[in-house]
Amino acid sequence: MKCPFCGAQDDKVVDSRESKEADAIRRRRECLECEKRFTTYERIDEIPYMVVKKDGRREKFERHKVLNGLLHACEKRPVASSKLEQIVNDAETFVTESAERERTTSEVGELIMHRLRKLDKVAYVRFASVYLDFKDVSEFMTELNDLLKSKEPVKEAPKDAAKEAGAKDASKEAIKTMLGGSSKGKSIH
Repeated sequence: MKCPFCGAQDDKVVDSRESKEADAIRRRRECLECEKRFTTYERIDEIPYMVVKKDGRREKFERHKVLNGLLHACEKRPVASSKLEQIVNDAETFVTESAERERTTSEVGELIMHRLRKLDKVAYVRFASVYLDFKDVSEFMTELNDLLKSKEPVKEAPKDAAKEAGAKDASKEAIKTMLGGSSKGKSIH
């Protein structure tokens, strides 16, 4: 702490105690250069971190809103809650590390979608369908086709062509099921 008398930055704390209201810690310090004493107060940072909505409104960042969105996207999916908690932590860290104390919802949403796409593609599509606010089915299908074409590594690669074809059919079936129908005998292209 910089001494208010001589400007030196070396001091020692000689006494610490809570304020009467218990909303701050009062510290008596002694400068090691000029030996004068001064008082500092430590308070909780009360300026909230904000997100800027698409329409320009600012709202306080609320991690429970992010978690609720992820829970809806991952409903009935084999995604561990610890993975969702990590995505929420990443989003919160991203907002709190901003020098301006705010981020756009677009920036936060992109981060979440990137993490979710690696974790579970069906949950990703569910989240993206709400977040990206598709105007029509063709925009939605474009995103689905991009997802199917992506070359992201699969945890366990199929051992032969028959298994690979089965994996593609299973992916298409999962997307069709998510859309509310069966893809038996139908093409999703």
